[in-house]
Amino acid sequence: MLRRIRRPSFWLGGMASVAAGALFVVPGTDGRAGAAAGADARPAAATAGATTPFVTVEAETGTLGGGAAVRSLKPGAAVPSVATLETEASGNSLVELKGTSNSVTLKNSSGKAANSLVVRASIPDSATGGGIDATLDLYVNGTYRQAITLSSKQAWNYRDATTNPDDPNAGGMPYRFYNEFPVRVTGTAIPAGGTITLRKDSANTAAVYDVDSVDLENVGAARTQPADSLSVVGYGADPNFGTDSTAAIQNTVNAARTQGKSVWIPPGKYLTNSLSGTTLNFTGVTVEGAGMWYTTIYRRPPLPATWRSQILVGSGTTLRDVQIDTNAVWRGVGGSGGADYGINASGAGGWLVERIWTRHTDANWLSGSNGIVRDSRTADSYGDGFNINNSNTPNPDKLGYHITVQNNFARGTGDDSFATYSDAGASGTNGQVDGAKIIDNTAIAPWWANGLRIAGGRNVEMTDNLVNSVSSNSALDIGVFGDTGHPLESATVSGNVLIGGGGWNGVRHGVRISSPASTSLYPDAYTNVTLSNNVLRGAFRAGLYIDRKNVNVTLTGNTIDAPADQGIWVASGVTGTGTFSGNTIQNLRSGQVATQNDSASTFDITG
Repeated sequence: MLRRIRRPSFWLGGMASVAAGALFVVPGTDGRAGAAAGADARPAAATAGATTPFVTVEAETGTLGGGAAVRSLKPGAAVPSVATLETEASGNSLVELKGTSNSVTLKNSSGKAANSLVVRASIPDSATGGGIDATLDLYVNGTYRQAITLSSKQAWNYRDATTNPDDPNAGGMPYRFYNEFPVRVTGTAIPAGGTITLRKDSANTAAVYDVDSVDLENVGAARTQPADSLSVVGYGADPNFGTDSTAAIQNTVNAARTQGKSVWIPPGKYLTNSLSGTTLNFTGVTVEGAGMWYTTIYRRPPLPATWRSQILVGSGTTLRDVQIDTNAVWRGVGGSGGADYGINASGAGGWLVERIWTRHTDANWLSGSNGIVRDSRTADSYGDGFNINNSNTPNPDKLGYHITVQNNFARGTGDDSFATYSDAGASGTNGQVDGAKIIDNTAIAPWWANGLRIAGGRNVEMTDNLVNSVSSNSALDIGVFGDTGHPLESATVSGNVLIGGGGWNGVRHGVRISSPASTSLYPDAYTNVTLSNNVLRGAFRAGLYIDRKNVNVTLTGNTIDAPADQGIWVASGVTGTGTFSGNTIQNLRSGQVATQNDSASTFDITG
């Protein structure tokens, strides 16, 4: 159940670095991220995914006690037509603690002590919506250590509710069940090889606790103030979460920009709930925190929100070593649920974002030119995890040129975990996104949309990413965006490990390749993509599905393993070419075929 990771990482500021050979548990794998069942997995895919300083242990791999039960959804089973706790769980499995003394015990297999946890779990909504709080008891090596507070106040939305997305009594479909709960372990750290137990005791009042996974991490000391920097505390910011710090932080940034200095945000939790209607703008300045476990900018606009709470990153900006969290309760940028972008990056002069952790935000929205996001996390979002785009505008500061998203970890996103999106606009005047790179990232359990998405663009590179447990759509979707999306002129997809896909949202598959719709600005354009050395594994329907009409695809050296339906399915009405060589399709179920081409007269497969 363990994946041995390559390269060292120093990515979570304020934390101990991780040497090569650290362990990261990947749900559903059999020892390597790229290992398909049998011996045909390609070496290029064996190292897919982000390098992280934490170990994720799936709850269903633990030892159950007191009557606890595992709930799971297996490939080949009927795919639910609605979201379920199983579809949204990593590995599509969870442990249910329903009665007093129900428990699950997990081993710290990281090879080092762990002083911090992230518990991913779900507890019920309240009867009228809005959620509840409840504790769950934590034991270390069998001895009670502390109570962990869980909450459903930022979970349990209801799709197509007639009143609002937080109302359980308005006819909507429930989804977005889970949240992540960071925990600093009190007392001594959990030793390597030691155990943690999560147990529902009599003081734990939720009717049920659905535990998905636990991250174990050894968080190092906080970073210290850099030389030649201005501290936001010196300008009046409150690290104790008592008073609004919006103006103080912005004033520090403005002063640093004038003086040619950087900005330092010391350890603390900084409240930003100003009613001024302005957002924090870090353009042209280096802004640094003490580490994502130490420095938090918490956005708390009064709901319904009447102002934008995103953080702007522009040309010449560096942002690092902070956590950004919010009080948002449903999606709708700048709207009544309080959601807004984590960061909104633009600028022709380049920018750098590293070692940040966004929680309960909408997308991290990435435009401009020559920007980089790396070594970061996002969780429990209401939109995409990380989205490379042209910001739906012809603005030269928002072109979407040569943006790189590398070595990031996304879990529980409310849209595509990692995406590139090129929108031409209603009049076709927006430029084509060019040179997007999505490399070495991990996408776990998005509750809406896809793990990875390529929606138009030119010279797109999507390499060595890991996707597991997509609830609603596909592990990877390749094509265009809506009726105004630019065509996909060229993309290379290589070395990715794509586990699952084919969720509850209509007829979805492991990987989907499509083209512009007949109603789009470019109805006759072709989607042009090369897929090589990828592993497509355990899809809940077809492993690879090609639909609509104009597609040119090259498939080389891929492994499609154990899909529930066909290995490759070309739908009727597709025009184009498929150049296939050196692919392996294995472990088909009874009655299924390796390749089904329902467009044999118009879609020519060679090789």
